Amino acid sequence: MESPALMRPLMFSLLISVSCLLACSSSVAAEQQPPNIVLIMADDLGYGDLGCYGNKHVKTPHIDRLSAASLKFTDFHSAGAMCTPTRAAMLTGQYQQRFGRHFEAALSGKSNHDIGLPHQAVTMAELLKQQGYATACFGKWHLGYQPPWLPTNQGFDLFRGLTSGDGDHHTHVDRSGNEDWWHNNEFSMEKGYTADLLSKYSVAFMEANRTRPFFLYVPHLAIHFPWQGPQDPPHRKAGQDYHADKWGIIPDPGNVSPHTTAMIESLDQSVGKILSALIRLDLEQNTLVIFTSDNGGYLTYGKNFQNISSNGPLRGQKATLYEGGHRVPCLIAWPGIITAGVTDQTAHSVDLLPTLAQAAGISATNFQTDGLDLAPLWQTGRPLADRDLFWRMGNNRAVRRGQWKLCLKNNRSELYHLETDLGEQQNRAAEHPEIVNSMSQALKEWEEDVDTSAKKYSN
Repeated sequence: MESPALMRPLMFSLLISVSCLLACSSSVAAEQQPPNIVLIMADDLGYGDLGCYGNKHVKTPHIDRLSAASLKFTDFHSAGAMCTPTRAAMLTGQYQQRFGRHFEAALSGKSNHDIGLPHQAVTMAELLKQQGYATACFGKWHLGYQPPWLPTNQGFDLFRGLTSGDGDHHTHVDRSGNEDWWHNNEFSMEKGYTADLLSKYSVAFMEANRTRPFFLYVPHLAIHFPWQGPQDPPHRKAGQDYHADKWGIIPDPGNVSPHTTAMIESLDQSVGKILSALIRLDLEQNTLVIFTSDNGGYLTYGKNFQNISSNGPLRGQKATLYEGGHRVPCLIAWPGIITAGVTDQTAHSVDLLPTLAQAAGISATNFQTDGLDLAPLWQTGRPLADRDLFWRMGNNRAVRRGQWKLCLKNNRSELYHLETDLGEQQNRAAEHPEIVNSMSQALKEWEEDVDTSAKKYSN
């Protein structure tokens, strides 16, 4: 029998080996843990409203810092040129038209109060929840005004925010004069500026779920009207109708910019609080962060309101299908996985669901999508597959194919080559009738496809 003196080195070596194995196993497990996902979407933020997209007047240091660590898209598009359409498409990974004509425009608090995103639609929150994620939505929903059409019926464990298209940023009263601040499926009014409340909820959610994967969706209300910075006065009171007075208290309608600038800077501070919390909680390295907007910004509104937002060099604004209506900022960051840089690849709201599903280890057989997984852009550097992209809003339509953009409005065809004419000033439809005809035929086939899909959905 060996002496205790001889056994001690053997035992020590064994302990070292076991410790190394355990450390390696823990490291592998950490690497295999799916990433946390933070999806922040601004409201009505224009392509030219951020410092990192060329704005020289608005201070957005936190978003700019995120941009410096992100893959920055210069050719990213919202699925719609208004609020509801993009939300429906982004969360489901499918064109909003597949769920019916209601989702081509903003859901109205008057005529659409009793409908919502069909329950049969599968959202990214439902997919991630099935994968073990904690899920939360803090902010503007606008895919249903009341139960059973709220986030908790679409895969979110927790919801705090508003269900309507806009609310007073201080009093949380919608344009119909209804109090509109919810905790899950119940009214729960709370004092505070909207962006600040969303920051508070977001940080608390991350703190509570730091030991498990989480999906945090933050659809900000800023910079949607009422145009109110943190220091601007409250405007709406419960019980009054504001459909004819929905914009807030604007002393100089010819220059709305001071109000929207304050809102953008408040939005930036909110993003900064979320990013700082990720660092403080030691979650930054395993968190995929996306920042984008639901549509382009307003430049003007009606006859009076001017100098509202900036879409940079783009033509058009929110509610139009020119580039200014749907080309929006998009930043995607994931430390150690995504190398910071700029891409001119054409991407779209419907691409986010397949991208996040892939990152979370969800098989493509578990969902339907009109989008593409964007991961090849950072995994292999290969360009995305060629495809046509489509927009339809009422009688307006648009098609994107490579650098060609076809706009159809009031039976008039407009064809632009965006690489040489980003501002959509030179209509080349008469020069290229064969391109117009080919893209028009693709649009017709797409419309038949999505309209057929919509027939199977009923609320």
